[in-house]
Parts: sequence; C-alpha cells; structure tokens
Amino acid sequence: MVHTSSLRFGVVHALRVKGFTATGVVVDLTGAPAAQVEGELRQLAAEELAVFREARGLWQLTPKGREHHASLLADDVATAPIADLAQVYERFVGLNTRFKELCGDWQLRDGAPNDHTDAVYDRAVVERLLALDAEAQVVAGELGGLVGRYQPYGPRLAAAARGVAAGQQQLFTGVLVGSYHDIWMELHEDLILTLGINRAKEGSF
Repeated sequence: MVHTSSLRFGVVHALRVKGFTATGVVVDLTGAPAAQVEGELRQLAAEELAVFREARGLWQLTPKGREHHASLLADDVATAPIADLAQVYERFVGLNTRFKELCGDWQLRDGAPNDHTDAVYDRAVVERLLALDAEAQVVAGELGGLVGRYQPYGPRLAAAARGVAAGQQQLFTGVLVGSYHDIWMELHEDLILTLGINRAKEGSF
C-alpha cells in the first residue's frame, strides 16, 4: 500500500524543502489541486506558520512553522516505509554522483564556462542526461510506489529532460525555473529530511 500524507503535511513539507517558493511550485511538489493548496497556504498564514513575501511572490515558513513541520514530519515518518525508502535512496545517491558530474560538464568545458557554442559537445552531454533520466525514472517510480508524494517527481523530471533536449538550455541547471537541477535538488532534500540524513556527513550535495 502506498503511504499517503495529509495535505497539511504535504504543503508544509514543500515549504520546508524549498525554503522560499511560489504557490505553483507547492502545487507541483504536492500534486494536489491548486485550489486546495492555496486554501492550505492561507490557513498556514492565518496560523502564523507561513508568510507570503509580496515583493517576491514567495511563501516561507516562519520559525513557528518550522517547528510545526518537525512535528508533522515525525508523525508522517512513523507510518512511512522508511526501511524500503532507505534502500531506494542508496541507488539515488549513486545517480546523484553522476548527475553532479553531468552538471559540471554542462556548465564548464576545459575548466572554463561553457558558452554553449559547440552543438556537438552540448548534444553529447544532453544525451547523457537523457540516459541518466531513464534510470532516474525507475528510481522515482519505486519511490512513488512507496510514498505518494514522490509520484510527481518522475513526470516532472521527464518533462524537464524533454525541454533540455528540445533546446531549452535553462531547463538543465537553471535556478528557480523548474529545471532538471531544481527538481533533482527538491527530491534529494525531501529524501534527506524524510530519512533523517546528515547531508554534510554524507557529503552528497
């Protein structure tokens, strides 16, 4: 049986994973209907658990909200298939090492910033991304089969990979644009929080 989290936890957890984020990203992370997510965000604001930064259009947990997240996370983890998640996570870590190398090869070439004028070089890196995504889809599918909130990750990663292959370079390592890197880091942070892993100790940035 797939472990299902409450909407409240899903929204709070999304804010914890992202730090600062737009409403649409919370919708993407939870996979819940936009109207439900927006209602939950308004309720969190009313309870002073989250604030909306008007100038940037971003939501953020308050210190009280972070404490609330810790409590909700403990309750969620208590009924989640943690041992099974940990096994799949080991395979994710292997992919993560390769993905970091891939990002480096996309951003740098011979120690200098890649100006993306060599189509042959870039295409070779994109082909490697597509190959890695094929493996990532299997891992994401297994995670989604264990915990419901991981189900959106596979389709989101696949969509970003298709965008890169179609020439949308920003969807490879761009920041705050729904890039493959953005989504990958969201998944990694989610897993680390859920499994209680010390990222610095593990060295899996």
